[in-house]
Amino acid sequence: METWKSRWGLIFAAMGAAIGLGNIWRFPREVAANGGGAFMIAYLIFLFSWSVPLLIAEFSLGKKTRLGTIGTFNLFAGKKYAFMGAWMMLVSTIVGFYYAVIMGWVIRYFTVVVTGGLHADVDTAALWADFITSPAQIVFFQFVAVGMSAYVVYKGIRKGIEIVNKILIPMLFILLFVAAIWALSLPGAINGLKFLFIPRWEYLGRAETWVRALSQSAWSCSAGFGMAITYAIYMKKKEDTALNAFITGLGDTAAALIAGIAVACTVFALSASTDESLGILEAGDVGLAFIHLTRLFTQMPGGIFIAIIFFLATSFAALTSMISGFEIAVRNFMDHGWSRHKSLTFITIVTFLLGLPSAIIVSGSAPVFLNNQDHVWGMGLIVSGLFVAFAVWKYGVSRFRNELINTGYNDIRIGAWWDFVIIVMFPLQFIVLILWYFYQSISMYPDTWFNPLEPTGFGTVVVQWILVIVALIMLNKWIGRKIIK
Repeated sequence: METWKSRWGLIFAAMGAAIGLGNIWRFPREVAANGGGAFMIAYLIFLFSWSVPLLIAEFSLGKKTRLGTIGTFNLFAGKKYAFMGAWMMLVSTIVGFYYAVIMGWVIRYFTVVVTGGLHADVDTAALWADFITSPAQIVFFQFVAVGMSAYVVYKGIRKGIEIVNKILIPMLFILLFVAAIWALSLPGAINGLKFLFIPRWEYLGRAETWVRALSQSAWSCSAGFGMAITYAIYMKKKEDTALNAFITGLGDTAAALIAGIAVACTVFALSASTDESLGILEAGDVGLAFIHLTRLFTQMPGGIFIAIIFFLATSFAALTSMISGFEIAVRNFMDHGWSRHKSLTFITIVTFLLGLPSAIIVSGSAPVFLNNQDHVWGMGLIVSGLFVAFAVWKYGVSRFRNELINTGYNDIRIGAWWDFVIIVMFPLQFIVLILWYFYQSISMYPDTWFNPLEPTGFGTVVVQWILVIVALIMLNKWIGRKIIK
């Protein structure tokens, strides 16, 4: 079995999986919609009470079992629980269906900028509307995104995933730093910094703030995706899982903050008022990146140069995240005896075909099917986290920490605080947040919260989760059979 050529190869790959579109445009939008600095407080709490502890567990599980998510749960939690590993794989794969579509949008906009298609006279709303209502263009760039990702994974761990991340992640940080410094030089940029770091305290009393912060933290760090389990398969025996988890989580957060500074300072510096700035930041991922920011780039000094940096950096981030999703699925099929080539061919075709609804089902200029899937499966990572905690509980939390984390090869020793987080904080956070979100959904949308056809309602989340989990439980024996160690 392949191993990472160097420790930094693993770290860059893990950071590449974590640093994605969520850092560059989703993070600023979530901060804007959920109280600025108040959201930051909740986000940092979950970083250390959910995401990093979960990454520690996942890295340790993958290193121990040397199997993908299905094999890990089948071996470690018991054959009855192989469906939990299948859930993790399925969540990351479903996210990949629509993630490839978004990556295609970014690649297309990069080509528009470098070919001179973005200038002061462009109506960016019309530019976006023309693109999103052109299925042929959308599908073509989706195909490009899927093809690029598949090629990297086809090359394997050392010659594909490791070398690409070693190149792209340092370049990504350089590009983000350049964009942030440029934005900070604009008059009025200080207002963007105030917005990011000064809390609007009333938002801490809203369930949505905490639910979105947990979802963003898990999503951004790839905690619950199965990435850490999968990449840990290729670790060397003396690799430290704890330090790798902290570096991944902190590196991801640093990228989000740098990107947040670049985006927020640009928006606040070039908007006519605070209300207009907030409206832009809260416009949603699509509105922020492809309409408002794109328009602002045409108005700022050197804006086309920054637009090139922005869309290039975003393309890099999307690619490094996309390849981790491919590898998660490919590794699970390889565990069942398939070759890498056969596994990758199957996953590539499925990802492209099942991504088509996200590419072409549009209402006006809004990708309604994509928005539904993002809402449902972005939060699906919370369930994945609970499943990982369950596997650790079954093994014995203190025993897990002493035998699989503090192995004697680790650079930092994990104390009993980790036991408390896994035993108490994980189930408490899950139960409180889901019930709180349920209560506020009923209160705010009494007539529609239960409607599974409401694209971003609570009802559609519950129905889709239940359908998938029930199906996986029914197929559990078939899922867990013929795993090759």
